[in-house]
Amino acid sequence: MRRLKAASAVTMAAVAALALSACGGGSGSNGTNSGTDQNGSSNDVKSMAVGKAENASAGTFKLGDAPAWDGPVTVGIDDAYSAYNNQTPDTNTSYNYYVITSVLAGSDVLDGNNKVLLNNDVLDSWDVTSTSPYTVTYKIKPGVKWSDGAPWNCKDFYLGWLSGSGKVKDFNAASTTGYSLINDAKCVDDQTFVTTYSQPYVDYKGLFDSAQLLPAHILEQQTGIPDITKVTPTSDPAVLKKAGDFWTNQWKGFKKELMPASGPYMITAFDQNQGAVTLEKNPNWIGAKGGPKKIVVRSFSDTKAMATALQNGEIQVAASTQPDATAATTLKGLAAQGVIYGSAPQLTYEHLDMNYKNDILKDLPARKAFFQAINRQEIADKLLKEVQSDVKPMGSLIFQSNDNGYQDLYGSKAGLGAAEAKKTLEADGWTLGSDGIYQKNGKRFSVTISHNNNPRRDQTVELVISQAKAAGIEVKNDNDPTFLSGGRVSTGNWDIALFAWSQAPFKSQSQPLYETANKATGAGNQNWQNLSDPKVDQAFAQAVVATDEATAIKHYQEADAALADDYASLPLFSLPSMWAFQGIDKVYMQSYNGALWNAGEWAKRG
Repeated sequence: MRRLKAASAVTMAAVAALALSACGGGSGSNGTNSGTDQNGSSNDVKSMAVGKAENASAGTFKLGDAPAWDGPVTVGIDDAYSAYNNQTPDTNTSYNYYVITSVLAGSDVLDGNNKVLLNNDVLDSWDVTSTSPYTVTYKIKPGVKWSDGAPWNCKDFYLGWLSGSGKVKDFNAASTTGYSLINDAKCVDDQTFVTTYSQPYVDYKGLFDSAQLLPAHILEQQTGIPDITKVTPTSDPAVLKKAGDFWTNQWKGFKKELMPASGPYMITAFDQNQGAVTLEKNPNWIGAKGGPKKIVVRSFSDTKAMATALQNGEIQVAASTQPDATAATTLKGLAAQGVIYGSAPQLTYEHLDMNYKNDILKDLPARKAFFQAINRQEIADKLLKEVQSDVKPMGSLIFQSNDNGYQDLYGSKAGLGAAEAKKTLEADGWTLGSDGIYQKNGKRFSVTISHNNNPRRDQTVELVISQAKAAGIEVKNDNDPTFLSGGRVSTGNWDIALFAWSQAPFKSQSQPLYETANKATGAGNQNWQNLSDPKVDQAFAQAVVATDEATAIKHYQEADAALADDYASLPLFSLPSMWAFQGIDKVYMQSYNGALWNAGEWAKRG
């Protein structure tokens, strides 16, 4: 599933793993300056992207053995945890994931190289056991338990399907991609879960990840449902409502009795006012028992404060997804005190979404003129060049620049200058007013860009305001701290939205962002800009059923090109990553799951 990348501040003391390459110095594992790689990291950072017991050739991951130590390790992130269930529209952010990645076990693990691996701590296999009909069978290891002692088994997978299927309206799922294609899901026994699809789905390894597998036994206890596997989309509506209401509404914040762990750590405390979550070892974790016994995850609304906290030893890991030049310089300057700095590619891109319900932006010429007026290279150079010397605007909404199939579709559409934008508007009947702003049918070309409380985004909008003004377009800045975390973005109550999407390495996860929304089927659940283009819908529909990569890429390219021709969303740039740590042997900021993806392997250093 695609996730929102919010951010609280810009002058961050660290940033996550992401797209291209950052510039600058770093420190070796002993804290001395020992040279840099192409990302400006310490020389040893690349090796930290692989788990200690990972078997890349077999495609499996297990937590590796490491000494157990008390800690606590305090990890700084740039926005607060808010929910145990990260799968609803109002909770679907990366910052919840950064906590629950070590709390909830799932079918897969993504290493620092974004390699998709079977979570061999809890699963024996995930195999396509039939191609007609397309069937995937999951074999669950016996003896896996939740932290409250209940078995972690097929019931949890079944609830994961039921909640994400889109077939039960009471489950308010942020996305149904993949799950909606499963016609039949059944538990053959406690350790065997079988899913039968209506069509081939080669991205099945992206399903049933840790965020999807919530405790079925808790839902049963709290709703009085004896066995969730007996509940189907055609069951008694009253039963479905009970299950859906609990799943949607009761797994927010933290309630110990409702929120056990199936991963190596469990949440033991949550201070909402301080934005702090305390994690301690799950006594029933089936895998390796090492790593720090306690981890505290703190949010920092001010990036300078995070940098200072790392410098003063108040935190041991600074892990942010928001690159900042000042922060990068600060982090690199801490090498003498043993701080290791890292930067790496990240699967996150910043973009501007056009709202098709806006009276102005619903017209193609207006969107086209806006794109033409925006100089993305100027924005990237002024805000990110210190972090990544060769930063470039992004040319795709579906492909990263190093992906097979990537094409620059926006270089010929955006940044063409004020004169071209004016020509486009005037050809569509707009006239320049005495105030320097174009108007048509009594309406001025005035739009607002909305975003969360993030100084870099404020700076982005200020640059856009200047560029658009030269083209006779008025842009206003709407800095709303709750725009992402409060769910306003999902309501469509905005003209232009500025935020970032974070995605796992599965192209099918772009589908719910851009296909025509349909509440009845759950299609387009994350299409908050009200875009509807049959060419986009058809291309995605063909891509997700493709059984070979070449065919899938062809159709994803068709969807990408149609979106570009719609001038629907303007990709700005992939966000280069930064992170820093001290007192620990190795930390790697995984671009989708954050720094805690292998926290059970962290060993004490120094």
